[in-house]
Amino acid sequence: MLPATFKLCAGISYRHMRNMTGLRKHAMIAIHHELNKLSRPGPSAWINHIRRRSSLLSSRIAEETYSEAEQCYVQQGQQALQKSISILSDQDGWQTEIESVNGDKVMSKVLPGIGKVFKLEVMLEQKTDELYEELVDNMEQMGEWNPNVKQVKILQKIGQDTMITHEVSAETPGNVVGPRDFISVRCAKRRGSTCFLAGMSTQHPGMPEQKGFVRAENGPSCIVMRPSAEDPNKTKFTWLLSLDLKGWIPKTVINRVLSQTQVDFANHLRHRMASNGGVEAAIVC
Repeated sequence: MLPATFKLCAGISYRHMRNMTGLRKHAMIAIHHELNKLSRPGPSAWINHIRRRSSLLSSRIAEETYSEAEQCYVQQGQQALQKSISILSDQDGWQTEIESVNGDKVMSKVLPGIGKVFKLEVMLEQKTDELYEELVDNMEQMGEWNPNVKQVKILQKIGQDTMITHEVSAETPGNVVGPRDFISVRCAKRRGSTCFLAGMSTQHPGMPEQKGFVRAENGPSCIVMRPSAEDPNKTKFTWLLSLDLKGWIPKTVINRVLSQTQVDFANHLRHRMASNGGVEAAIVC
């Protein structure tokens, strides 16, 4: 049966057979079924290798079900994540912008082709999964607890990891920086106990430029959350921020606004999570 199964899977490499409804799905079901039979009672190394390869094939098949536009968004999100990780991995050249008494720190550096980027590093009292749920699963509720954000709306979801969002920021005090809006592609990933939420600017036909708002742009940006090495119930929280606010705004003003925005975000997030904890405790009681 196994040789026949591999012939079935190999057959989908031909274009006319790839287009046969359900053939790829049946091929993957068949090969997984045969591998399960062969692996009893204990799978050998080559069986595990083929399983990994078949999982990659399954991912390829899933990607091919996306439209060309959807594939483009998925690739943009993955690029934002890869670029962000590359930037955060380089520890050299960061200069301190703000350092709070509670240990919150904002640093910055200038990158060729990107400009000035900012990095927030804080320790939060909540578990990583709780923060991930608030920032990813409850993303559209951010305007309820972050006064710097008026609205976050998910315009489109693509698979489990990718989404297109429209964010509207509030004007700064004194209207030094007026209201901006952004169209972003976001990529949410989990790698073991570490969670990533990366993004960068894109375009979407469902949200052209809006009257009364300056359409700003964000370069590769990313939130990284991982359990603290000292206490797994706490989270080391890192936020890479790269923004082009557009308009005629002095760089000194932009630098001050963006670094303070990151500090404010950490404090608003703390209050939100503390409030959520209080509500949950009340429900339990």
